[in-house]
Amino acid sequence: VQADGTDGNCVTFVLHDEDHTLGNSLRYMVMKNPDVEFCGYCITHPSESKINFRIQTRGALPAVEPFRKGLNDLMGVCQHVLNTFEVRLFLKST
Repeated sequence: VQADGTDGNCVTFVLHDEDHTLGNSLRYMVMKNPDVEFCGYCITHPSESKINFRIQTRGALPAVEPFRKGLNDLMGVCQHVLNTFEVRLFLKST
């Protein structure tokens, strides 16, 4: 991850080796934060596997904070889905 931005509350993060799968789900998680004014991403070119992920916050909150929270929240959701799947799979096999 690279970060580009002169202002701490408006930053573009470059996520290498990622696509819409992470971009759209992470955007959804970050936009749930009421301190986030704007969040969006774009894929620079179909032949490049990187995302430009931009976050702009209200006030003095640094953009890296909702970015980090969004990633942690997304990992929690993915872990919940995995745990639920494994429980259902175990119950079905017994």
